[in-house]
Amino acid sequence: MPEARRWILTGRVQGVGFRPFVYLLAQRFAIKGVVQNQLGQVMVEAEGEVAALDDFSAALITDAPPLSRPHVAAVATLPLHGYTSFEILESASGSETHIHVPPDLYLCADCQREMNAPQNRRYHYPFINCTQCGPRYTLITRMPYDRANTTMAAFALCAACRAEYEDPANRRFHAEPVACPQCGPQLEFVSGDVRLQREAALDACIAALRRGDIVAVKGIGGYHLMCDATNAAAIERLRTRKHRPHKALAVMFKDMAVVRAELEVDTQEEAALHDAARPIVLVRRRADAKLPEGIAPGLREVGAMLPYSPLHHLLLGALDAPLIATSANLSGEPVLTEGAEVETRLSKVADAFLHHDRPIARPADDAVLCIIAGQARLIRTGRGIAPVEIDLPFEFSTPTLAVGGHMKNTIALGWGSRAVLSPHIGDLDAPHSLQVFEQVIADLQRLYGVTAQAIVCDAHPHYASSRWAAKQGLPVQTVWHHHAHAAALALEHGADKRWLTFTWDGVGLGEDGTLWGGETLHGRVGDWQRVAYLRPFRLPGGDKAAREPWRSAAGLYWETGTDSAFPVDDISLLHTAWQRGINAPQTSAAGRLFDGAAHLLGLIAHASYEGQGGLLLEQVASGEAEAIVLPLHEDAQGALVVDWQPLLAAMLRKDIPVATRAMTFHRSLAHSIVLQAQRLHAQQPFDAVGLSGGVFQNKLLAELALEGLRQAGFDAYLPQQIPCNDGGLALGQLMEAGCKHG
Repeated sequence: MPEARRWILTGRVQGVGFRPFVYLLAQRFAIKGVVQNQLGQVMVEAEGEVAALDDFSAALITDAPPLSRPHVAAVATLPLHGYTSFEILESASGSETHIHVPPDLYLCADCQREMNAPQNRRYHYPFINCTQCGPRYTLITRMPYDRANTTMAAFALCAACRAEYEDPANRRFHAEPVACPQCGPQLEFVSGDVRLQREAALDACIAALRRGDIVAVKGIGGYHLMCDATNAAAIERLRTRKHRPHKALAVMFKDMAVVRAELEVDTQEEAALHDAARPIVLVRRRADAKLPEGIAPGLREVGAMLPYSPLHHLLLGALDAPLIATSANLSGEPVLTEGAEVETRLSKVADAFLHHDRPIARPADDAVLCIIAGQARLIRTGRGIAPVEIDLPFEFSTPTLAVGGHMKNTIALGWGSRAVLSPHIGDLDAPHSLQVFEQVIADLQRLYGVTAQAIVCDAHPHYASSRWAAKQGLPVQTVWHHHAHAAALALEHGADKRWLTFTWDGVGLGEDGTLWGGETLHGRVGDWQRVAYLRPFRLPGGDKAAREPWRSAAGLYWETGTDSAFPVDDISLLHTAWQRGINAPQTSAAGRLFDGAAHLLGLIAHASYEGQGGLLLEQVASGEAEAIVLPLHEDAQGALVVDWQPLLAAMLRKDIPVATRAMTFHRSLAHSIVLQAQRLHAQQPFDAVGLSGGVFQNKLLAELALEGLRQAGFDAYLPQQIPCNDGGLALGQLMEAGCKHG
């Protein structure tokens, strides 16, 4: 007996070949009916025998395209319509609450084979794609995801591409960016007065890279600055021109064989490198690695990635050498996307430019992952991962925009029971960063069809994001920086739990007006109590301490009543100012404690990038070392204060190797975390322990702390899908705002 049913499927069902999949599935089960893209969802109506419909229904999920993530939102039985075939209908509008924006996808194996086949009409075409690969988020101008709503709208399909695009049995059926050399985007190479197009542009770029030039190459979400990763002189020129003397540069490898020749890649790291997002993954160098030290000075890890666009494959295939692939931007700013702007702003950095004429609708930097405690942890949201779409444990009554922090900024949009986290924007110090910040805010609302009616921001009134929020004429709620860190972790690992969360980072404004960063918070989302913190000390020079670790070391020593000679001319004047509390704010920040220890070990005096001291301290630590028990005492309110003073003498033990002292530092802080948890649990029980904040990007500290906590019988968690650094603040702000005011 025939029956008719309707399915509504949500999740990632657009931009991944879902409609042609449904069409072919219907042929397989002899089903008649229709499939239609609606705004963010897919509707299927089908008629057939009951058993066939049951099998069809199951296969919609079990056999779905590998890059799709379908969810059956509703199934209904309908009166028979009398369909005589199965058709794919034109897209229709629907409810904005169901919109799911597809991320950018890497080049699939089928397209890669075609691109390398001389007889194929897309041979060596840098913009080959199909329903299973290619750009999505960075070229969509509005939803639903159809070609007319993308930056490919200006490229009229040739007859051959049109035939593929309209054939439901073809893997390019409604592959919206589909194109070929006859009708699609093209390359342009620019160097001085030289301008070359198409194949000549690609050849010129390859030649430039071979001779050691630095080339700004337009990709999917923006430009990379690229040079030969085996050429130490080219790397040094890039560092000098970009004013980036030490911060690690990402390396793009042709394939896993080249990766294994340079890096100690394990199974989890290999899986992360092969993830559909093709992120940058932090991987340890081999002892016999041949790549220049200048790629990551003083560090044992390299940010590695595999090629994800056709153009990357063509470049790496021709060069047969890894490429430096660092974001084409000025320090801390968002990645650049416009050719004219790149040529103007990077004219003193790049020797040449490889452009293409497919517009980028919005920037998306590369995502960054690190394997910590056996799990891939997101360090930076970006292309292929963002927008990060998350279900909330409550419903917003009012669409709300969270504008994040000042550094590593991301923004988040919350409505109904959904939240969306943007790609990494950057530090909000520069006008260009603020322009992109505003663009992403407008963009997310337009894409998802949601208009924010309230804003939530960091409690620090001088953050650029907070100042922007205050000017918008909407209700603004402020959230304490470390409450947002704790709430972001709870969103991922259980908002219903009562948490003890260690929120350790650089600095963030605390409830008492001081600079927090070594806090232990007890409670739930929307209701946090500070129950422990690192012993505060005053930072000589205030904000300067973030880039001058010697200042943290001086402040630590002066706090304990110990004078020590520091190699700075005006140290006596600085000490006098510190004693009087002039430009010497009080902080409990773990990040500044790491900086001070790094200086005391002789690793660094001045940092060229944020967090450099802590990173060097982690990298140098090795060998066996015993933890020093750090004293705990209670303050006037009954909160525990962790006294770091015993670490100072240990850091200056010249008879002990630096590597051992650095390991002692890490083990002592990890041990202190466990001791705090044990003592506090006896006073105020909790369900789980969390580690959140930028300090826990430190793999050594995080793994030692997690291991110790779990051995002590605690359920312990570290963020995984949300950055533990300030890139996760916006989601934490949404959580705090929603749980308090829902």
